[in-house]
Amino acid sequence: MTQVNGMWKRLVTACSLLAMPALAWAQSADPKPWQLNMGKGVTASSQHAYDAHMVALWVCIVIGVIVFGAMGYAMFKFRKSKGAVAAQFSHNTTAEIIWTVIPVLILVVMAWPATAKLIAMYDTRNAEMTVKVTGYQWMWKYEYLGEDVAFTSRLDRESDRIRQSGEKPDLAKNPHYLLDVDNQLVLPIDTKIRFVITADDVIHAWWVPALGWKQDAIPGIVNEAWTDIKEPGIYRGQCAELCGKDHGFMPIVVKAVPKAEFEQWLASKKPAPAAEPAPVAAPAEAAPADAVPATETAPTAETPAPTAQG
Repeated sequence: MTQVNGMWKRLVTACSLLAMPALAWAQSADPKPWQLNMGKGVTASSQHAYDAHMVALWVCIVIGVIVFGAMGYAMFKFRKSKGAVAAQFSHNTTAEIIWTVIPVLILVVMAWPATAKLIAMYDTRNAEMTVKVTGYQWMWKYEYLGEDVAFTSRLDRESDRIRQSGEKPDLAKNPHYLLDVDNQLVLPIDTKIRFVITADDVIHAWWVPALGWKQDAIPGIVNEAWTDIKEPGIYRGQCAELCGKDHGFMPIVVKAVPKAEFEQWLASKKPAPAAEPAPVAAPAEAAPADAVPATETAPTAETPAPTAQG
């Protein structure tokens, strides 16, 4: 009885482990253990990439089932033990036309929506705001163009302390070790945001998987991208270009918030307006040289002027 119970426990454990990959079909922004499929992300661009991937995947599955099914059927049905004799021919024009035309049609059908989605991913028109991203060794600078708000974002101090001290990081205490920053890039949801991306020293690459795209940051060149985040949350990424000895220590953290909360945050980051100088009083006009002092009485017609005494 004990052996039977042990077998059942092992069977249940094995079934649960086999079922875990199936849970990966309900994708979220960040990768999960046992995830087999790519994530959907939280933007239109990431959804376009996911849709194109799924179309190609199902086309490959259908082709694989047909081809390997036909191979299996032929090997079983026309096996030598049943007396089958192989056909003695080397070319078949009809078959060659079919297996050339059909793949071409499949590629055309797949290329049409893929091209449309690719064009949409690079269409930065009608953006509601623009963020400039500049890569440095080894940090990022973010500028909200037209808003007079800019700041740098680098590896948070705790992660930096742990990596330089040689201390072994604790997952419970530091769940985002090397993936957290001192200043997060705050963005509004349901807003088309245009990015202009460049670098100041060497080539970097700004990459947040949940946004569905990666863009190189190259000195002297300005690249463009756009996003429209659909769900509030924290989305993490990192530099995806070998940019030097601290390449692995320049993470990216995007915080997506509702529009009203973003407006409040942006207003709090703007510099205080300079106080207006106090108005200066106009100087008093100087009295003319021949003016009569106020303490003296000017001669009038009724009061004759004094005459000189002889």
